[in-house]
Amino acid sequence: MNSVKVGLLGLGTVGQGTARVLSDNASEIARRAGRHIQVVSAAVRDVEKAEAQGFNITILTDPQAIVDDPEIDIVCELMGGIDLPLSLVLRAIDNGKHVITANKALIALHGNQIFAAAAKKGVTVAFEPAVAGGIPVIKAIREGLAANNIQWLAGIINGTGNFILTEMRNHGRDFEDVLADAQALGYAEADPTFDVEGIDAAHKLSILASIAFGIPLQFDAVYTEGISEITSKDVAYADELGYSVKHLGIARKSEEGVQMRVHPTLIPKSRLIANVDGVMNAVLVQSDAVGPTLYYGAGAGSDATASAVVADVIDVVRLLSAAPENSVPYLAFQPNELRDLTVLPPEKIVSAYYLRLQAEDKPGVMADVTRILADQGVSLKSILQKKPEGEETAEVILLTHRVEESSMNAAIDQIGALATITDKVQRIRVEALD
Repeated sequence: MNSVKVGLLGLGTVGQGTARVLSDNASEIARRAGRHIQVVSAAVRDVEKAEAQGFNITILTDPQAIVDDPEIDIVCELMGGIDLPLSLVLRAIDNGKHVITANKALIALHGNQIFAAAAKKGVTVAFEPAVAGGIPVIKAIREGLAANNIQWLAGIINGTGNFILTEMRNHGRDFEDVLADAQALGYAEADPTFDVEGIDAAHKLSILASIAFGIPLQFDAVYTEGISEITSKDVAYADELGYSVKHLGIARKSEEGVQMRVHPTLIPKSRLIANVDGVMNAVLVQSDAVGPTLYYGAGAGSDATASAVVADVIDVVRLLSAAPENSVPYLAFQPNELRDLTVLPPEKIVSAYYLRLQAEDKPGVMADVTRILADQGVSLKSILQKKPEGEETAEVILLTHRVEESSMNAAIDQIGALATITDKVQRIRVEALD
């Protein structure tokens, strides 16, 4: 039987890892896939640099030549960006080629269009490496949990943000200092906005929510909040109260609709996911039949992401002799069964909260604060007060019980307007994840 030929769009970190894994593990992969898989060509910007890698493949500068090559069965889009990859992926699909992509932004923003085109042509589009690197979480939700009604999921799905928060907790360092280290180590880009402001995680969360709940991809509906305003004091106070601060992506389904949100979150330190540190990723999924399941591993890196790319290649090869209608649906549910459920606005989120107040140290201040909270239906779980020696103001840390966010927003506005509150009220949501 003829080998299956693969073309790579991009030979950077992930592309090199993919070519290396397919070459080094060729015999084992053939045993699993049922056919030999061969990378035959790659499109790159710098030919000399690519040829120096020593792969026995054809190096091209025109990516269109790969998607138009009749000999190529599978195209792996590993370029990054959106506009050019979108046009190449759609052209590859139109040419009847199967596509694998590690591009979470491409899927989050244009997946609905891409999957419709692929269904029309009867080809597969796989995207396991687009979320959480080498962790097979998409396959787990789409196939392993197919018998379940998934209720919610919560994930640490950006390693850069997790590294920063881990360093802040372990060493008491400030955000800006740790960010500079993350950039020096290559964990963060020169412009770290996508990572630290939650955009990267929101791309991934929109994909996970779609697969979990059978809804169309809706990146624009994800509420997003970054970690740049988290201070070392917040991390230390959370630790003292028994919590870890994590930058979570949370998707939850209820009778009212679906929540999709990315924001800093306090999690009880007793939860396994609260102890995921450094650049590692983890996704916790709550389902009705099996209960909670946790998926943990490397969320980025050459070999980790290449592992997911090659796993998708193997899946596609296994399906080459099967009827397209018998393949696993792109978003887990049959295309005509996707339901456009209401995505709830942030004001409808129900959560507990951590509040940090800078207040004048005088009688009556806490009475005013607790009155405002009570008027908005907010009840307190615990209070912690810190007054540095010689200071005229004190820091007050409050943990609340669960309340609708609209009520908390109103309370924060009123508390912040008090003359005795001397700085912006810091708020971080708290999730028990139980």
